[in-house]
Amino acid sequence: MNDGLVLRQARPADAAALVELAEAVAAEPQEWLVAEGSWRTAGEERRYLRTLARYPHAAVLVAEADGRIVGRLSIARDPHPASAHVADLGLMVAADHRRQGVGTALLGAAVAWAREASVRKLELHVFPHNEPALALYRRFGFRTEGIRAGHYRRADRFLDAVLMAYTVE
Repeated sequence: MNDGLVLRQARPADAAALVELAEAVAAEPQEWLVAEGSWRTAGEERRYLRTLARYPHAAVLVAEADGRIVGRLSIARDPHPASAHVADLGLMVAADHRRQGVGTALLGAAVAWAREASVRKLELHVFPHNEPALALYRRFGFRTEGIRAGHYRRADRFLDAVLMAYTVE
């Protein structure tokens, strides 16, 4: 694990740093994120985080190392009553902090959040070409539930998504 890593809920004051992280990851040539081009603005991110502070069914967690945000995990409960026991999550880690336990720590925090929220299942989508993320999720205990063919659109092409799930016990 990354010594000195701090996990916490994101605050509105983190907005600019979160936008910077998202834009850096989105700009990587491997196309790890669904987002193309610009992420939300810092103002939009700040408003989003303020809204989440009043909403118990979702959260943004951050990993901070040496005063810098190096990871983000977004988690949100499914709004439908029949699947309110399920939460969807998204994870990103700064390139210079990967393979240092940041992703694993954030996934552990997501499980803790899920237990408190009575969520029994965590789900996520990952691109089939993102082997490092697939390996992380498998090591953590996620299992593949299926492939969503052509699920995401990037410019003029459609990309598959691997649907993975983790049972919270």
